[in-house]
Amino acid sequence: MKGCIARILIFSLVLAWGMASADGIYTWTDAQGRVHFGDKPAENDQAKTVNVQINTFESVTYQSLDKGLPASAEGSGKVVMYATQWCGVCRKARRYFNDNNIPFIEYDIDKDPKAQARFDALQGKGVPVILVGKRRMNGFSAAGFERLYR
Repeated sequence: MKGCIARILIFSLVLAWGMASADGIYTWTDAQGRVHFGDKPAENDQAKTVNVQINTFESVTYQSLDKGLPASAEGSGKVVMYATQWCGVCRKARRYFNDNNIPFIEYDIDKDPKAQARFDALQGKGVPVILVGKRRMNGFSAAGFERLYR
């Protein structure tokens, strides 16, 4: 038993040391003009540290909306999703809607400035933001969506 605890303690210390030594993400441009990203700076000391902010939801939250809804969704049972192409959770929601024949309107906030403005008006902090009538889902889970939709 003591041996098991000692192994767990050593493993935890090694893991914590490895996490503490991670400095971040770096970017640099090579002689051919290509931009690179990595977890270690380039040897030529030209690398700059990148501040990475994740803007997808880690868990699903729900809200009732009395105001701030786009006119296309207000008072209806329409499904509206504010998303991006690179978002994995958005892809999961999109696939779920398509597989279950759920009609939805998708707005890509990276490509459509008007969609970005509506997303900002909703005080969106991450993607996806899914509207079902006057209800809002931040993130996506199939079970949670079914509770809102059905």
